[in-house]
Amino acid sequence: MPTETAPQAPQPTRRGRPVPTLLVVLLGMFTLPMAMSGTTVALPRIGSDLDASGASLQWVVVGYFLAASSFMLVAGSLGDVFGRRRVLTTGAALYSAGTLASAFAHHILLLDAARLLSGVGAAGVMASGGSLLAATFTGPARTRVFAALGTTAGVGLAVGPTFSGWMVDGLGWRTTFLVFAAAGTVILTGTRLLTESRADAPPRVDRTGAATFIGGLALTLFAVTQGSKSGWVSGSTLLPLAVGLALLTTFVRVEKRLAATGGQPVLDLSLTRDPAFLGWSLGSFGLGAGTTGVLVFLPTYLQGTSGTSAREAGLTLLLMTVPVLALPPLGARLVNRGVPARHLLVLSLLLIAAGNGWLTTLHPGISTAALAGPLLTVGVGQGLSLGIIDAQALGMVEPAKVGMASGFLNTVRGGTGAVMLTLFGALLLALVESRVGSAEVAGRVTAGAGGHADQFTDAWRITLWAVAGGTAGLALLVHRLLRPRARRRTAESTKTVPAAARTEPAPARSS
Repeated sequence: MPTETAPQAPQPTRRGRPVPTLLVVLLGMFTLPMAMSGTTVALPRIGSDLDASGASLQWVVVGYFLAASSFMLVAGSLGDVFGRRRVLTTGAALYSAGTLASAFAHHILLLDAARLLSGVGAAGVMASGGSLLAATFTGPARTRVFAALGTTAGVGLAVGPTFSGWMVDGLGWRTTFLVFAAAGTVILTGTRLLTESRADAPPRVDRTGAATFIGGLALTLFAVTQGSKSGWVSGSTLLPLAVGLALLTTFVRVEKRLAATGGQPVLDLSLTRDPAFLGWSLGSFGLGAGTTGVLVFLPTYLQGTSGTSAREAGLTLLLMTVPVLALPPLGARLVNRGVPARHLLVLSLLLIAAGNGWLTTLHPGISTAALAGPLLTVGVGQGLSLGIIDAQALGMVEPAKVGMASGFLNTVRGGTGAVMLTLFGALLLALVESRVGSAEVAGRVTAGAGGHADQFTDAWRITLWAVAGGTAGLALLVHRLLRPRARRRTAESTKTVPAAARTEPAPARSS
């Protein structure tokens, strides 16, 4: 029986062209996770072909996430102003161009730049895609649609490593990027079938807020990535970090002043003051933080310590990604039948923490059967809640701000990817370097070149325990933020947002 009460959920309504909108958005949410997880298995081959290792090689993945997370929030708000279909179209065009350029890059820096462009495009596709669905579907229909979104993203994650591993082994990593570019072109063409959607009273563009947010977040994340390369107390790390934090502080002040004078900020900071919305956002962060490191770096470990091929590494990751494919509809169905969504989210985070702890049994030559338990546990944890977070969080936001809220949620996801890729990789690199005594050797080892397997394994175990502890801590914090008492107290004390909008949508039996 549900332990929470809420007003009756709104009846499902459909506006615009729901079927084409759903299909185009789902294709985007299939392609982008597939491109992310698929690229990870290609890193050792890319490093060998372009003579790259360490930070410059990891930027093939990190740069994509950094660009996507920096532009995600702004893309969502621009969709509210200029039209969500227009932003989706622009994002698809940039993504396709960047991915095509990646296929023909003959230097690691050119490939990194192309991936940055792809990330900017991905921000437009992801932020506007979610807000288009939120503007088209409501009530239980929205829950089912976002569950389908989570399922589709799970399909991309599941088949990405296997598909890309087969492509890399058989035809080379450049062909993989060509296929992803072709998928982006299909998305671009499909946007012509969509109906435009924007806020009823489009506000003026918050240019100062957009500039300070993009610059601040990009410089801060760059400093994090630079720390693993040049040292955490070097000038090349501390300077961008100081400037980035200063810009983010300026962003907060600008947004507060604009909201106080009746303007429309790029981020309504009242969203982050709502414990429930903040809890769902932190839950989304936890799902990514607990899974990104394993998803991206485990193929490299298996190829470097066990001689596993890219195709075999991709197949092994199916143990983790298939549950992400299968379970989002189950999570949505449980919520619609009365299971409190917050309980599912906390359970997911605890499962992910347990899976990371279990994976510390990792060792050179480990069998697929030995990996099955921890990888399935992590995958089940992510899959249970992947399809419910957006529906729960966006259900608290008024329709005119769904683009902003969707952009914020996707910024959290993209920022999680960029930060976790950087921190996970930096910690591995630092731990290996402390054991082998050479930064150059450590860079080759962590890039999957082989050698020093015992030292590499020790570094993995320490890093996994750190992730497990952090995810368990987030589970406790999310549980506290999503308590019904906290949500009721906020609703009673806040006048700008109706109380009904701040409660979890009422469970409704799916049809």
